[in-house]
Amino acid sequence: MNRIAVLIPCYNEAITIGQVIDKVKNVLPEAQVYVFDNNSTDGTAEIALEHGAIVDHEYRQGKGHVMRSMFKKIDADCYVMIDGDDTYCVEQMPQMCDMVLGKGIDMVVGCRSNYVSVNRRPMHNSGNRLVKFLINKLFNSDIPDIMTGYRAMSRDFVKTFPLLSNGFEIETEMTIYALDNNYLIKSIDTDYQDRPQGSTSKLNTLGDGFKVLKTILKLFINNKPLMFFTALAAITLLVAIVALIPVFGEYFETGLVPRFPTLFVGCMLIILSFLFIAVGLILKFMNLRHKQLVQLMRNAIK
Repeated sequence: MNRIAVLIPCYNEAITIGQVIDKVKNVLPEAQVYVFDNNSTDGTAEIALEHGAIVDHEYRQGKGHVMRSMFKKIDADCYVMIDGDDTYCVEQMPQMCDMVLGKGIDMVVGCRSNYVSVNRRPMHNSGNRLVKFLINKLFNSDIPDIMTGYRAMSRDFVKTFPLLSNGFEIETEMTIYALDNNYLIKSIDTDYQDRPQGSTSKLNTLGDGFKVLKTILKLFINNKPLMFFTALAAITLLVAIVALIPVFGEYFETGLVPRFPTLFVGCMLIILSFLFIAVGLILKFMNLRHKQLVQLMRNAIK
């Protein structure tokens, strides 16, 4: 029988965690529900135990740390990741699990189809649109909701995913890793509801938004180095050409080079642009080797 693990990372979700566990058990009674408490001070862990979840603790603060511990400690055939704030509709959970277990899909993304209309924080909506645009353009994909914390994942994906993020960047990192390593990804629409009265979000719009954008840049350089360094080389070469045009113009007119410092800087920029291309090529081959190792790990996981 296939083992299903529902993973709920929690930090001060006493108001909602009991309801989330009960809803999950109602729609997916065969699943084992795990709650990893991240230094809560409001009794979240105790309430989770009362509602029948297996409770563990992660003392390093941050959602990334929690998910890293979950992926390491829990063994299952299908993993469902969901927040403990009771904002996601669990009715699609059985279908998401069936897509993983029955159809071989590595990641099913629960897309919040009504997020923009329900969410009352316009900065969050703008940030989500920006992240979705950047990732879909850079990685040639069409995922409707990048930042959702509601996903079903295969054992193959979970056990080969080298999670590096410590905070709320995990969803971004997870999506980019899956896209870049050719995991099979599908999306499913799900309803979203805002947090109930008294429940507060731990997401800082500007601070965490900056971390997400920094993660996108870092992973873009790491996963598509040739594209990144080719762009740098093109910009550098363009600046060099603009700087050298008047120098060569004067040389052809007078036979002199009065702007020698400009000539020197321009030539250095041309050399630098070629160095950028070389770095991009080296990193591309290193990235290719990494992908081969990932594929070997995937082949070893049964």
